[in-house]
Amino acid sequence: MRAIVVEDEKKMAALVQRALKEAGFLVDICARGDEAYEMLRRTPYDVAVLDIMLPGLDGLAIVKRLRAESVNTPILMLTARSGVEERIAGLETGADDYLGKPFAVEELVARVRALMRRRSGESVTLYRIGNLVMDVASRQVSRGDRRIDLTAREFALLQMFMRSVGRVFTRTQICEKVWEYHFDPGTNLVDKYVQRLRAKIEFPGESRLVHTIRNVGYCLSESAP
Repeated sequence: MRAIVVEDEKKMAALVQRALKEAGFLVDICARGDEAYEMLRRTPYDVAVLDIMLPGLDGLAIVKRLRAESVNTPILMLTARSGVEERIAGLETGADDYLGKPFAVEELVARVRALMRRRSGESVTLYRIGNLVMDVASRQVSRGDRRIDLTAREFALLQMFMRSVGRVFTRTQICEKVWEYHFDPGTNLVDKYVQRLRAKIEFPGESRLVHTIRNVGYCLSESAP
């Protein structure tokens, strides 16, 4: 397994590199955002640990550019800022997880391993409901003749629904399954992502697939539950 650590604080970078090496990774280190962006474009890393505050190009800009180019390397973002707004910004941009500084290296390694399990645990590669099709292997989604471009987080959300068609998920369950952390009732993160997903998979004239269950959550179904 190959990882890249993008961190301009030398001591922090060395600490994370050592921890990941002990966990069995080959680890590259980069201190500049613009250089890291080019490395992530060229090299098929299994995971990236990416600080937000970087010289050259910040972490949020890196993730946004990579996801726009369909580079779906799992990304764990690091930041010294603890505000909810920045955490949401990172996840909405396309990062897969978020860890605030200071952190225990054991937790960082555990989160990286969780990202790897989520990536390697795919057994079913094709999901279908009606004329909506998800190909996990190629990470392509289509409805009828229309191809649908999704961010990494939107893809994960849709995949969760398509794995369990007809099942009602609470907002807490969605947050824990897609973001792997406990739901914060003070944010509307889940609702915003569901709305964005709906806008992409449900065009005018097409049947509704994502249904709101009042006071409970959401489910994916060809007919209203």
